[in-house]
Amino acid sequence: MHSVRQVWAMTTYGRSAVRVAVRARREGALLGHDDRMVFVVGSPRSGTSFTARTLGDQPGVVDLGEVRPLKAALPGLVDLPPDEQATAVRRILERFRRLAFVQHLRGVEQTPETSFVVGAALDAYPGSAAVHVLRDGRDVVCSLLERGWLSAGRDGRDDAGAGYGAYPRFWVEPERRAEFEQVSDARRAAWAWRRYVTSAREAPADRIVELRYEDLVSSADDAAERIGARLYLDPVLLSEAFSAAHANSVGRWRQDLTDEQLADVEAEAGDLLAELGYS
Repeated sequence: MHSVRQVWAMTTYGRSAVRVAVRARREGALLGHDDRMVFVVGSPRSGTSFTARTLGDQPGVVDLGEVRPLKAALPGLVDLPPDEQATAVRRILERFRRLAFVQHLRGVEQTPETSFVVGAALDAYPGSAAVHVLRDGRDVVCSLLERGWLSAGRDGRDDAGAGYGAYPRFWVEPERRAEFEQVSDARRAAWAWRRYVTSAREAPADRIVELRYEDLVSSADDAAERIGARLYLDPVLLSEAFSAAHANSVGRWRQDLTDEQLADVEAEAGDLLAELGYS
């Protein structure tokens, strides 16, 4: 007899793998094994999905999406030693890639929570690289508030079965877990941005490249040159795709956040905003 979780995992692997297999049909031959994974990390609502889709549309590359079994496993991986994290990440992703018939392509994995094990993920694939998509935390807060994932009283679950609401996630500092439930929705959103960004920036500098969402809007050519050079992708094709980034989402905090919300954001993440030049 399979447990409910085992049935969920098998079903999820299969459904997600079929979607990825369909995306990869354009590439033809299934021979070989490409170990040069790309991990797109960063806070949710920072442009990680847009970036991963763009990279995954390039020749020889496929966007794996958010690999649900990995997303579900990550909260339990963060407390393991790095070598065990790496083993688990590779086991999950290789099973997924095998089921989707895309081991011959360079996969792009875009689960934001991979930010918390990005060093181990890179160790799991020695030929891999990470792209940290960074966006003004105040704009991220606007988008997270709109989605309501961290909002008090919110019902619902994400695609990995985790519930919405104000409860503390695995990335909340243990000594502040009770506080997390008591603060405003805006402060919780800023808290998430701070934790994801801080964790992603702990990756080895020679294995990760930072991509600011604002640069996609203001200078897509420059961003494409830099990312293309690091990932060995055609900068012309990348620039064309990057130019689809939404300019109207940059600076939306000026209209969307109240003075009280902005004060909560600054209280939780003001130091990091200033350090990154978002002030």
